[in-house]
Amino acid sequence: MKKIISSIIIFLVVVTGLQAQSPEIRKKQFNVEKSRLAIGGYDPVAYFTSNKAMEGKKEISLAYEGITYRFATIKNKDAFNVNPAKYEPQYGGWCAYAMGAKGEKVEVDPETFKIVNGKLYLFYNKYFNNTLKSWNEDETHLKANADQHWAKFVQK
Repeated sequence: MKKIISSIIIFLVVVTGLQAQSPEIRKKQFNVEKSRLAIGGYDPVAYFTSNKAMEGKKEISLAYEGITYRFATIKNKDAFNVNPAKYEPQYGGWCAYAMGAKGEKVEVDPETFKIVNGKLYLFYNKYFNNTLKSWNEDETHLKANADQHWAKFVQK
């Protein structure tokens, strides 16, 4: 029971922290440094509707609380606009494994992802190091750690 209550409290802190942040703070927390685009320009809705990574189109974009997303279709853009929290990647689009293992913000390969309980998780996958494989070996523990680490980032 204590674990459930702790998980609920962490979830509320993360969600409340993200919603209360200004666009400037969100830009610092989210993985948008290189391209200035969330998920490197990939469509966040396509992960859910097509179960694959799809690049978004420059002409179909949307800025949401300081973060710019691109979409493959107008239908996906509209779906995101109705419920952004459903589609935004966890941990600001940083590698879920790195967030869980060490509390670090690490770049991702937008084509390496997993949807868990209706949430999008992204992973680093370069130089023969696919962190999704490591995540799958200890997902429950890594996710709990990642939630705690991310809560510290969003409180800054």
